[in-house]
Amino acid sequence: MRSVWRVADVRAAEAGLMGTLPEGTLMQRAAAGLARRAALLLAERGGVYGAQVLLLVGSGDNGGDALYAGERLARRGVQVSALLLTPGRAHAAGLAALRAAGGRLVPQPAGPVDLVLDGIVGIGGTGGLRASADEVVQRLGELRGRDGERATILAVDVPSGVAVDTGHVPLSASGRPTAVRADVTVAFGALKPALVVGPAAALAGQVELVDIGLRPWLRGSPALRVTEWSDVVDWWPELGPASEKYSRGVVGVSTGSATYPGAAVLSVGGALAGPTGLVRYAGGARAEVLHQHPSVIASGRVADAGRVQAWVCGSGLGTGEDAAAELRAVLASPVPVVLDADALTLLVDGSLADRLRGRDAPIVVTPHDREFTRLCGEEPGADRVGSALRLAAWMNAVVLLKGDRTVIGTPDGRAYVNPTGTAALATGGTGDVLAGLLGSLLAAGMPADRAAASAAYLHGLAGREAARGGPVTAPDVVTALRPVVARLG
Repeated sequence: MRSVWRVADVRAAEAGLMGTLPEGTLMQRAAAGLARRAALLLAERGGVYGAQVLLLVGSGDNGGDALYAGERLARRGVQVSALLLTPGRAHAAGLAALRAAGGRLVPQPAGPVDLVLDGIVGIGGTGGLRASADEVVQRLGELRGRDGERATILAVDVPSGVAVDTGHVPLSASGRPTAVRADVTVAFGALKPALVVGPAAALAGQVELVDIGLRPWLRGSPALRVTEWSDVVDWWPELGPASEKYSRGVVGVSTGSATYPGAAVLSVGGALAGPTGLVRYAGGARAEVLHQHPSVIASGRVADAGRVQAWVCGSGLGTGEDAAAELRAVLASPVPVVLDADALTLLVDGSLADRLRGRDAPIVVTPHDREFTRLCGEEPGADRVGSALRLAAWMNAVVLLKGDRTVIGTPDGRAYVNPTGTAALATGGTGDVLAGLLGSLLAAGMPADRAAASAAYLHGLAGREAARGGPVTAPDVVTALRPVVARLG
């Protein structure tokens, strides 16, 4: 897993490291990494020598990083121009170094420009771009390079204007983000939340982490962790010579109804793609489930389903008394449960709060933003990680807050973010598939936080795979899940 660190932790680590180094060493390390990545981008656009680079320079160390990187590029034959957003407060030594290398100052963006280095504001920035800087940034899309293509934008540590600790992006009166949209971001020493979560993550483009020696100085717990393929491989249950269907785990699925049989078919399909050896279905869509999935053992009620190691409950279940009775039966079982869709709606009035608090086995809830709002009485807001963690603590449950960058929060304060999300999954029924897969992982014995992180990761990969064939439907995601999961072996 990749760790992601808050600004305060990064600042403290930088202070500790700088106390052991000659003055300016850390900035030179950052500038070297930035210049190297910039040169690679220029090489892709026709070569480094003679290329045109524009530096957007703010008043802090972020601007200093850009100036020193510009100096290095200028000494390689790049034509470097710098636009100072706060001329009297630019990093003096960095500016002198750029000028000595042949760089020049310009009053406004002007082409041709192959590459823009965004050094307006770094991790100390708050509240979006100021009006003068925002005006400059909005003109960047007009810049063209030697090849006639739009200028590439390379952000220094974070895209300027984003809320670094939450990933929030302030909007202008017209609804436009008041932040830089980068093609590539070079992060120094540690990933920051804005690079991996919230609307800001989409503005960061491709993120490259440059080692500046910071890691040994980062103390405490990271703000969140980013799931990687290697994590899912390590966590995945292994089959052995003695494995059989019951030892692999049995997952119960209480979803769907006569009105919504598709939800049952899809959630069972997700469960069958997981590692368990048997799926038991309980509900009003038995005929449809057995027609699509003949290996499933089906019954009409949770009480008649038989023993399972985990339950999935909610998708298409309905919200009437019969559905509430099934949810109560699921919550009365001593096994992990996944609560999705209609099950979450049935929790809103608080009548089942005692059943939730009285459980010893794990609970995973999977709300999208509207369901989160109904549960909490307020939207997730600017801080999606903080919101997921608050709901997790309140419900004593693992919360999988669905979205482009799905966030998983645990009752003890740990958070994960999924990097594989895709807008292609924003279609009916894909959440049913995710819930079924998650239940299968729980029934196979995977801890709830790892099960949620793994299910979101694989579900995202399946969505991407399904999108290769055109517009995605939930059955496409079920089909794509199987080859994705097969690669784990």
